[in-house]
Amino acid sequence: MRQRQKVQKVLRIVGTGRIMTLSAVIFDLDGTLVDTELLWAEAMRDYLADRGCIRSKSWILDTVFGRSWLDIYHSIIGLHPALAQVSPRDMAVDLRAYYIRLREQGDGIVIASSARLLKDLAATYPVIIVSGSPRADIEEAVRLLEAEPHVRFVLGAEDYAPGKPSPAGFLEGARRLGVPPQECLVFEDSEAGVAAACAAGMRCVALDRPGAYPQDLSAADWVLSDLAQFSVDALQKHLALQSKTTKART
Repeated sequence: MRQRQKVQKVLRIVGTGRIMTLSAVIFDLDGTLVDTELLWAEAMRDYLADRGCIRSKSWILDTVFGRSWLDIYHSIIGLHPALAQVSPRDMAVDLRAYYIRLREQGDGIVIASSARLLKDLAATYPVIIVSGSPRADIEEAVRLLEAEPHVRFVLGAEDYAPGKPSPAGFLEGARRLGVPPQECLVFEDSEAGVAAACAAGMRCVALDRPGAYPQDLSAADWVLSDLAQFSVDALQKHLALQSKTTKART
């Protein structure tokens, strides 16, 4: 993973007197950089069905989206205690085999515009990935994204607890970078992830792609349908407009 000196950019929110210092960028993985969450949901459905545990599609989606693997595991064994004899690690290995089989049947999973943005921002800021997936899966995705030279480090489910919506992962990322949380910008796609970023005191841009599983992303500073729409200058203008609108309402 790439080593880079810390860079700061002061963003003046025009007309408000407010200042935001941007020193680091944090990306979520599943649903933000790679389109994998629905595949993981299908893999979990098949895994559970093969063991006689039939769950509704809505339960599967609510269990998977935006949550860490350990939280997902505990949700599963809470409803299916017989599976508690399988360790989180062994279940993850088994589930991954289902996921790989589904992935090999489908098209590419890289969200191209998100990958381009990561690489563009990495030319100026240290960039890390914080995900609830196992670290091995994140590292594989980084290779798939061809982003190894651009990512400082990754944090996976083994590296922090509890998972999102707790801010623990984002705060750990900021600590390892040596950057104050309020100087970090997070890119997320899930309600739990947005809540975690907000709880960490970080700015957050949410990705709400057409056809994505519906979630409440309104707590984010900015919601976009495609990260190709993002630039630091555009963020500055959006925050300024947001601040003026809020001030006019008070």
